[in-house]
Amino acid sequence: MSPRETVVAPSSFPGERLGLPEAGRGSVGRFGRRLGGLCIDWALTAGVSWLVYRPSTTGDPAFGAVQAGVFAALQILAILALGGSIGHRLVGLRLSALPGYKPAFWRAIVRSILLAIVVPALVWDSDQRGFHDKVAGTVLVRA
Repeated sequence: MSPRETVVAPSSFPGERLGLPEAGRGSVGRFGRRLGGLCIDWALTAGVSWLVYRPSTTGDPAFGAVQAGVFAALQILAILALGGSIGHRLVGLRLSALPGYKPAFWRAIVRSILLAIVVPALVWDSDQRGFHDKVAGTVLVRA
């Protein structure tokens, strides 16, 4: 090991390295709640997308692009207005900026666009933060 390398001890629970509590209010939102919130958000996205753009055929490729755009727009608006997506709020989660970071407008935009791409959300660290949260400097916590 070179002198520049540092060893980081594994944390005993998600969020420990971020200074978050192990359980209860302010702790990292766990997978079940996150998945539930995502399902609610996706159902809302599907409904709004269908109202905005009624596909002429099943499997219309443009409809997928419309859904991704609607999903990102709903995420951005809800995060700015409610502190989390509608699904997050209904399952008891909220989005928080990490200590030392401001909950700025651009964070909601970057996080939502990366989440709409899907792949960054599939890559997470030991604190259960997806790549989209790491880039935006945010964490999803229990409300």
